[in-house]
Amino acid sequence: MSRPDYIPSLDGLRGVAALLVVQAHIGLIFPNTALRDMTMGSEAVGLFFALSGFLMAHLYGARPVTRENVLDFLVSRFARIYPVYLVAVLLVAMLSSTQDLNFVQPITGGTEFLRHVFLLGSSGVFWSIPPEIQFYLSFPILWLCLTCPQRYSGGIAGLAVLVVVDGLLELPGPGILLLSKLPYFLFGALAGAMHPHWDRWTPSPLTGAFTLFLLAVFFTYRHVLPDFSPEFWSLQSAAAAAIIVALVARQPPIAAHVLAAPPVRFFGAISFSFYLFHVPIMFLVGRAFEALMPEPALILVALFVAAAGAWFIHETIEVPSRRLLVGLWQHHRWRAAARETPAETIEQAIVDLQETEKRLLDGATPGATGKQQVPTTSELGAGRTALQDNGDEKLRA
Repeated sequence: MSRPDYIPSLDGLRGVAALLVVQAHIGLIFPNTALRDMTMGSEAVGLFFALSGFLMAHLYGARPVTRENVLDFLVSRFARIYPVYLVAVLLVAMLSSTQDLNFVQPITGGTEFLRHVFLLGSSGVFWSIPPEIQFYLSFPILWLCLTCPQRYSGGIAGLAVLVVVDGLLELPGPGILLLSKLPYFLFGALAGAMHPHWDRWTPSPLTGAFTLFLLAVFFTYRHVLPDFSPEFWSLQSAAAAAIIVALVARQPPIAAHVLAAPPVRFFGAISFSFYLFHVPIMFLVGRAFEALMPEPALILVALFVAAAGAWFIHETIEVPSRRLLVGLWQHHRWRAAARETPAETIEQAIVDLQETEKRLLDGATPGATGKQQVPTTSELGAGRTALQDNGDEKLRA
């Protein structure tokens, strides 16, 4: 059964972005291919950032900002990103240290390795992970602004100033700091916050066709009109990415048929493992079979093996590690709540006994019917039941 907050078309959009990142690196691994002249990796990563902002606001923006909810969010995000990321770092470090292998995106030296372990490295695709984590750490501030915009208007103004400064400075996109990528996350989060307010709007097939057209323009405009906008990382591209994500999230006809198709959603499901591992897998396939087949066939084989390997890693490392860490955290929360229960139960039991004694004394006064009023089991346990319900609700939060 699918979750009520699950949007299939967004999975497909993530899959398209992952495939375009892979396409951008084909020329790096196979330098003789003509694909090296047309890459769309920056656009794909920018779309990933906007999509991440949308999903965080969509999934968490309406929830109360409590200590438990924030900790649940941070643990969930850490479990989603770090275990499989660390495996990818270890694999790349191992390939980088292998003599005569000449890995294309190496991690060289112990210092660089530690930088990547502590989410400060920038080798290959790893450069995009630190700003993602930095956004997660700062999201509770944005979360407060989304839940109580009037109370935290100062925070909203501060975020707006940061976006303006980012646009004026024209900071380079690639890099491990969040600031140059902040507009993509924030515009995406704004689209996620507005998503529930568009429920009354039913998109038409024309809207779906326009969404696909806008998506195509977003990925190709720098190559079709190179003199129009030579740089990708800008406020305009951040706004365009957020608009695309917002339109896709409404699942308009035509666009939904394309992006929510099972093959496209498959690549969306494995997109993070595909993103992290496609370069080392394709590099190893190329090295192993370069003398056995022509390069076009070798590229197809490498793509197939990379997709299969990403699916395997997704199923054996990414998903199990996330479930394990989140399960351990929930168990810790349950045990912490259970330790608080006995004292509260005893206190409530004392109150129940006092109320029962008072009702018995009132029933023994002259003029009573003479029948002894005995409290029922439900009356004696009413307070405790209410307390337990509150505890369950706290655990579910």
